[in-house]
Amino acid sequence: MRAAIAAGADAVYMGGSRFGARAYADNPDEQGFLEAVDYAHLHGCKLYMTVNTLMKEDEMKELYGYLAPCYERGLDAVIVQDLGVLFFIKEHFPGLSIHASTQMTITGAYGAKALAELGAERIVTARELSLEEIRQIHQEVPVEIESFVHGALCYCYSGQCLMSSLIGGRSGNRGRCAQPCRLPYEVKRGSRTLNSKKESYVLNLKDLCTLDLIPDMLEAGVYSMKIEGRMKSPRYTAGVVSVYRKYLDRYLKNGRKGWKVDPEDKKLLLDLFDRGGFSEGYYRHHNGRNMVALEEKPAFRQTNQKLFEELDQKYVQTEKQEPVRGVLTLREGQPASLTLTCQTGGRTVSVEVSGGAVQKAQNQPVTAEKAEKQVKKTGGTPFYFEDLRTELAGDVFIPVQALNELRRNALDALEKEILALYTRKIAAEAETLESGFAVSQKLPAEGPLRLAVSVEEPEQLQALLSHRRLAELTGSGRQKGGIVLSEIAIDGGKIHGDMWREAAAAIHEKGLSCLLILPHIFREEAIRYFEENLGRLKEAGFDGILVRSLEEPMWLREKGISLPQVFDDTMYSWNRMALAQMRQMGADRITIPLELNSREIETVYQGDQNAELVVYGHLPMMVSAQCVKKTVSGCDKKPEILRMKDRTGKLLPVKNHCVFCYNTIYNPSPLSLLQEEKTVRGLGIRNLRMKFTIEDGKEVNAILTAFYDRWNPDGEPSGDGEGFRDFTRGHFRRGVE
Repeated sequence: MRAAIAAGADAVYMGGSRFGARAYADNPDEQGFLEAVDYAHLHGCKLYMTVNTLMKEDEMKELYGYLAPCYERGLDAVIVQDLGVLFFIKEHFPGLSIHASTQMTITGAYGAKALAELGAERIVTARELSLEEIRQIHQEVPVEIESFVHGALCYCYSGQCLMSSLIGGRSGNRGRCAQPCRLPYEVKRGSRTLNSKKESYVLNLKDLCTLDLIPDMLEAGVYSMKIEGRMKSPRYTAGVVSVYRKYLDRYLKNGRKGWKVDPEDKKLLLDLFDRGGFSEGYYRHHNGRNMVALEEKPAFRQTNQKLFEELDQKYVQTEKQEPVRGVLTLREGQPASLTLTCQTGGRTVSVEVSGGAVQKAQNQPVTAEKAEKQVKKTGGTPFYFEDLRTELAGDVFIPVQALNELRRNALDALEKEILALYTRKIAAEAETLESGFAVSQKLPAEGPLRLAVSVEEPEQLQALLSHRRLAELTGSGRQKGGIVLSEIAIDGGKIHGDMWREAAAAIHEKGLSCLLILPHIFREEAIRYFEENLGRLKEAGFDGILVRSLEEPMWLREKGISLPQVFDDTMYSWNRMALAQMRQMGADRITIPLELNSREIETVYQGDQNAELVVYGHLPMMVSAQCVKKTVSGCDKKPEILRMKDRTGKLLPVKNHCVFCYNTIYNPSPLSLLQEEKTVRGLGIRNLRMKFTIEDGKEVNAILTAFYDRWNPDGEPSGDGEGFRDFTRGHFRRGVE
């Protein structure tokens, strides 16, 4: 933090002892954070706290006490991922700015509008956005835009990654990512390997560097340029900040006139950290092989020791001080006085402090030069004198210790006056909000469980509709208290718009409801596709919409589509406040997040009639704008499923969704709660979902049959059925830290 401020940062994001997206960083304790707030303010800088993880219900009770001291100290903003946290801060800490984290996956104006309505003042855009998409947000939404300009790029859309979580229990949504994207993989099409061993780091993106794009980014509407720098050294922080400060100031002074980036400055940035070169990220390109490092970062490389020493000396080891102007007044027989004035945060702050009485000199009177020399000794303080004027009246004398005390008192008073500009008072300690967050009345454990099935492929839909026991699956469970198939949701991309009406009719004919699934990522491609098919969407006869991103409810609202909405598990509601926010946004049914264990689910969702639990599916570990297929074999705009072989020999399915231009990497072992019927029933949740993504028709029917037979009272209690030799219970038992 000190290095960033010394090098010219206008604001710093910093984690406290809890709830930040860098759980393993050397974060300060509470007192250290309060001191950091003061330090930033004394140097005309803003400090933002990172509370950008998803919060469990029991943690929400601790949030008030955690934030209150920082709020009173003058914290400038909080960056959040969790909608429950956003609501809590808005209610309890009025006047505290809220920034929406990139973990919220805001990819366009619709999501930005939704968050602005909820109270976010700033949107940190998804790293994958183009300059044109940022410009559109700027033109349509009255909100500050913050975008990344330098540092590490995640392969996955931030907030959409469960890879680290599902592999080892270290959740990126909790700040504990183990970075599996930095590991090697063999990409296979059948038995054939498509990438060489030399190019096995197919998920390892180069770092972002946008020096050349500064004019374009500012003119597109970027308000705040964000450097990714936590868990880096102070030297790295100072070096990167100083370079961007230099070019930002150059543009603000001269505009595009004579704009040019010195190659030596790019080399300087590479000397600080090199993962295999830089890229300009997604600002000009949707994706591309040139953004992927492909090779492992070198373990050893020659260091630029001269540069490192310069940065240490100039920024890291030097205490930053702010300029003040002073007037020292020494008049015989009157108290000595020192007036100090400084500029901070665009405001002028002045203080006047009096000291001991000035005496008549018996021998040598004090000269202005000697008095100023003593008063200017400001080492160890946040200030230095850029100008000090002394007014003497008569032959005066004042002891050195009296001048020292006058200086100390004046500088202390100036510091307090500056900090007083930021401090707040909380009228009274607020109570934890409870009203409005109660879930539905608990239902009895008996009774039928309603099963919804989502399918991505036409073959899967056809298999369901032609299932030889379909009448039994949709009927008998109603009487026997088992499981009854009640709904099929179809993927809006793979099952194309011209098929929607026919598919919905076929599903209705079987006595089932039909939902349309919107994509995980709702950007230009998706907007264009659904607006071209808007008439078909309205006329198809859908019974509801399965929503997967924060963009989509706002789009549906603006297009006048009032169908019931089911929020998917990617619309995170880990706590009751987030749950309430989702319902205010239009959710009629909410899918329980995949990283909660059964005890945490019980705490938030016990007996909730409008909650839905995923009991089967190859869970999406990553949703990315990058395309593994394009990287290793080029783009032919033909969807297929490749496999990535990791170091343990597991084969991770990779599916490219060409209609919407994104990739999904699935967990090779499907989630299955087949053997957890008793625990599931104990939750009092009546809505279940199976997600079919990469299964063929035969597997779909076998899995559905296995659940039906086991979960119906007269079904077969033993045997897991075909397709369950390799499965996982996901986080249902273990959860995440």
